[in-house]
Amino acid sequence: MISGGIILYIDNLNLRNFRNYKENKISFSKTYNVIYGENAQGKTNIIEAIFLCASGRSHRTSRDAELVNVNSNSFHITLDAVKSMESSNIEILYERDKKKVIKINEVPLKKIGNLMGNVLAVIFSPEDLSVISEGPSQRRRFIDITISQIKPSYFYDLQLYNKILLQRNSLLKELQNSRSLIDTLDVWDEKLSETGSRIIKSRHEFINRLSSAAEKNHYILSDNNENMKITYMSSVNDNVYKDIEEIKENFINDLKKLRIIELRRCTTLKGPHRDDYNILINGMDVKSFGSQGQKRTVILSIKLSELQIIKEETGEFPVLLLDDVMSELDNRRREILFDNITHVQTFITCTEKDIFSKKEFRDILFVNVKNGNTITEKL
Repeated sequence: MISGGIILYIDNLNLRNFRNYKENKISFSKTYNVIYGENAQGKTNIIEAIFLCASGRSHRTSRDAELVNVNSNSFHITLDAVKSMESSNIEILYERDKKKVIKINEVPLKKIGNLMGNVLAVIFSPEDLSVISEGPSQRRRFIDITISQIKPSYFYDLQLYNKILLQRNSLLKELQNSRSLIDTLDVWDEKLSETGSRIIKSRHEFINRLSSAAEKNHYILSDNNENMKITYMSSVNDNVYKDIEEIKENFINDLKKLRIIELRRCTTLKGPHRDDYNILINGMDVKSFGSQGQKRTVILSIKLSELQIIKEETGEFPVLLLDDVMSELDNRRREILFDNITHVQTFITCTEKDIFSKKEFRDILFVNVKNGNTITEKL
């Protein structure tokens, strides 16, 4: 059970022309908020808006234009959060074909990375199963979001790395027509490996912590029957990782070995953009051999571990966003989940609220959603 720490909670959320919401303001409970209603009414949109204010991105799409109401050209979100008795206001404005604007206490942010850590959030949604079932990019994105929240410098490294990678790949293509520029490739190898080594090191450290915590959580959730392990697989030679300089040296050596192949393919074949991690249950790859029930339990174990790591790293409790997952969990796993979030402000979307009348909740708020409109009631 997570206990002891700074309490963070979201007080108000105001949506204007966001998804199917024209204009809506919701005041929340500091503890449990059950957002219920029929399908396709806008429940998940509330969760999405909160996560957007925490991470600067949606958990459902990478295109901000998809978040705009069909009858509008822009959306506007404001969120009021309270931490250590101090209030802060996060504001996100987006207009089609223009750059998204994010403000904190009415001050525009020059970089999206400055948003990280202001509102810490862990989200658990059906899309998370893609972490297991889909490709490495989904798994990388999954850990990158969490690491960025607790370590904003990591977010900047990701942005810088992607820029360097794009420029290096452009150079590889340009070298098809002009080999006179071949010497400049060494400069980009140096830049790529310098930033990439920091990313690899951070991912290794995070995965090790996540694996240790998830192993304990999963053992309980599986009735002491399953051992879970997560292992990071770097595309760079990573037999030994004593320090960043050693990672960097291995990175550069790998790039040199692959230079002829990269020149032929016009793309960078080594680096954190190619990395992945394995999730094992009793030594077996859960992606290939796990049942749907095991995969859901694995994700729940990881999410509980995320909560613990964020709390340990920052001293703050993140808010927990549970999007349409209660029906996926049996009664026992629900009990374990709720026992572990007694100090965490929680947002839960579901179609029926009856499940929550069978358990005592503190200061529970029900938010009924119908066609982009909300009605709140307290238990």
